[in-house]
Amino acid sequence: MKRFWSWAALIVGSLYFLLPLIGTVEFSLRMRRGEYSLDAYRSVLADPNFRATFSYSVVMALLTIALGVLIVVPTAYWVRLRLPRLRPVIEFITLLPLVIPAIVIVFGYIRLFNTSSILPLTGTASGTNLLLLCGYATLALPYMYRAVDTGLSTLDVRSLTEAAQSLGAGWVRIIGRLILPNVMGAVMSGAFLSFAIVIGEFTMAALLNRPAFGPYMQLLGANRAYEPAALAVIAFAVTWGCMGLMQLLSRLFGTRIPAK
Repeated sequence: MKRFWSWAALIVGSLYFLLPLIGTVEFSLRMRRGEYSLDAYRSVLADPNFRATFSYSVVMALLTIALGVLIVVPTAYWVRLRLPRLRPVIEFITLLPLVIPAIVIVFGYIRLFNTSSILPLTGTASGTNLLLLCGYATLALPYMYRAVDTGLSTLDVRSLTEAAQSLGAGWVRIIGRLILPNVMGAVMSGAFLSFAIVIGEFTMAALLNRPAFGPYMQLLGANRAYEPAALAVIAFAVTWGCMGLMQLLSRLFGTRIPAK
């Protein structure tokens, strides 16, 4: 009986996710009346704005992941090693982006860094890109920190650190060559979520007037019928393809060191 309910839950869950996707694919093929065609996909792929906005968001997603790793891995490692009593405080801080809406964060950026402020980042494209990158890293922080902290919980951090120090390793070498490879699986879990968040994010990119993929999807959805469905399918496939590539790269270059 338990086996039956397990399979039933799996089937229901699969249908819940697959049926909307199948419906979207089917609708995207109906651009020609009375027959299926790939006209909607050709229209989207021929649009230079699609390539420009999607490549921009992919680059921003990769930079967000890199920034998140640089901030979260050393922080989570140091908290577990030296400041275990502060873990509840750090966890509370990392959960704040789930409570504070993105529109509040971006309006704060605009007020603090507008052209009349001491640091007018919104006055240049590079400065605005930097603000958007910080905003994306903030939105991804809860997922990245939770994933890395869970990965560190499986390691004997203190013993690994003492062993590395006894061999003359410095802090940078310990984190880069010892800790990071051992939590690479957890880092990739956080990276997947960060990538998905950045690719579809709309609020920050729209208010900062950046050529990101989220505003492009909204604009296309407001003016076309079949192309938005095709765009959703393409974005879904490319996003999962990029995630698979990241997973492959992590397996090729992330060598795990025995922890215990």
